[in-house]
Amino acid sequence: MNELKLKELLKQFFLEDIGERDVTSETIFSPMDEGRAIFVAKEDGMIAGVSIIEIGYKLLHSSIACQLYKRDGERVKKGEPIAVVSGPMIPLLSGERVILNLLQRMSGIATLTNQAVRALNSNHTRICDTRKTTPGLRMLEKYAVTCGGGYNHRFGLYDGVMIKDNHIAFCGSIKKAVERVRSQLGHMVKIEVETETKQQVIEAVEAGADIIMFDNRTPEEIREFVQLVPSSIITEVSGGITLENIAQYRDTGVDYISLGMLTHSAKALDISLNVQ
Repeated sequence: MNELKLKELLKQFFLEDIGERDVTSETIFSPMDEGRAIFVAKEDGMIAGVSIIEIGYKLLHSSIACQLYKRDGERVKKGEPIAVVSGPMIPLLSGERVILNLLQRMSGIATLTNQAVRALNSNHTRICDTRKTTPGLRMLEKYAVTCGGGYNHRFGLYDGVMIKDNHIAFCGSIKKAVERVRSQLGHMVKIEVETETKQQVIEAVEAGADIIMFDNRTPEEIREFVQLVPSSIITEVSGGITLENIAQYRDTGVDYISLGMLTHSAKALDISLNVQ
C-alpha cells in the first residue's frame, strides 16, 4: 500500500468519526491517563491491514506504542492476539472504531480470497479482483486481495482498456473498437476485450487484443474458447463463479478468474480490541 495515501485516507476517516472531539472519552479520562489494549481475533481467518493499527494510532498520538504479533497474509485462529497498543487512553479509544472497521474489512477480504484460491487449487489459473470495490477503499481492498493470495485487475478506468459489451454495441464491432483504441494509445496500455460467443473470441484474436475475457461462460465453453486463443494472449473468465463451483474451472486452461465477490460480498472478520 502507498503509505502517504494511506495516511491521507486515515485522516479523512478519523475526521469523519471523531469530528471536533471524542466527547465520551474526553469527559471520562484525562490526557494523562494511559492504558494498554490488545487486538484479538474472534474467529479463524487471514489477516490484512495490520500496518493501519500502527500508522493510524501514530497519527492520533505520537507516543502510542504498537507491537504487532501478526503480519499481513498470515493466518490467525480464534483467540489469538494480533497486536498490542499502549499509551494515552483518550486516543486509544478514539481511534478504536475506525481502525477496527478497516482491519476487519480487509481481513475479511483476505480470508475470502484465500478460500477461493484454495477451492480452485490450480497451479496455472490465478484469482483476481475487479473494480467492484467500496468507493474510497479501493487501494485497501485490492491490497487485501493480494494478502489472501489473489492478484489485482486494473485499479481504475485509467490504467487499462477494457472493451465491454456496451462499448462494442455503440462502436459497431470489436474490430472497430480495438482499432480506435490502438490509433490513440501507446504500446504500454493493454487492451482487454469482453466476449460471449465463439465468433466474438475469433474477432478479438484477429483484432489483436492483449487479453480476452470469456463473460458468463460455462467450463465446457471456456475449454472450447481457450483453444481459439494464441498463447501470447492472456485469457480471463468472469461471471457466475462462486466458492461452490470454482473448482469446475480448474482445468479449463484459462489464465485468470476475476471475482467481484472478493470485495463486494466479503464478510468482515470478527476482531475485537480488549483493554488490559
